Amino acid sequence: MTDTAGIRKKAKVKEDIEFYSVLRAIQALQDSDVCIIMIDAERGLEAQDMSIIALVNKYKKGGVIMINKWDLVNKETNTAVKLEQEIKTKLGPLSYVPIIFASVLEKQRIFKVIEKSLAIYENKTTKIPTSKLNEIMLKEIERNPPPAIRGKNVGIKYITQLPTHSVVFAFFCSYPKEISESYERFLINKIRSHFDFEGIPIKVVFRMK
Repeated sequence: MTDTAGIRKKAKVKEDIEFYSVLRAIQALQDSDVCIIMIDAERGLEAQDMSIIALVNKYKKGGVIMINKWDLVNKETNTAVKLEQEIKTKLGPLSYVPIIFASVLEKQRIFKVIEKSLAIYENKTTKIPTSKLNEIMLKEIERNPPPAIRGKNVGIKYITQLPTHSVVFAFFCSYPKEISESYERFLINKIRSHFDFEGIPIKVVFRMK
């Protein structure tokens, strides 16, 4: 586990020491398997937080969002539920990253954050058997096939998880270049609904059958 001084807003990066702190934090992210993104509960999800989460996704790392200082927030019924929904809405396609409300000072849910990080690492190293993957996903594709393009039926015949460090699935099909981004998102969502890849970015590639 690598701790960093954090990545501060660009407007505050005025001195060389701050510049190198940013570089060290990014290097630590690249060297990690799972990243814990700590967010100040009183300030909420800021643009710089979104940039860090986007980097976690870009480098195909596992991620957990830890809302720190939760003990300082005035709470009403469903405060955590509402805030979590607001954050997930802002995250959009990055909403696969789990959110845990905690307090370092009060030692609230710190172990839960660590346990979740370990579980996400297990998710990252999981390999789905090809037979099970095809059994489940081909049924989903049969129910919702990719739209025909210029009269061409895009048939997906076979799926396998590639032996890569990150989670990548290959879909073998006719006319792989014709698969739309919206259908790609549909396939990723279906994979998530059937298999436990919480906190893990998923990539799908399309190859000629």
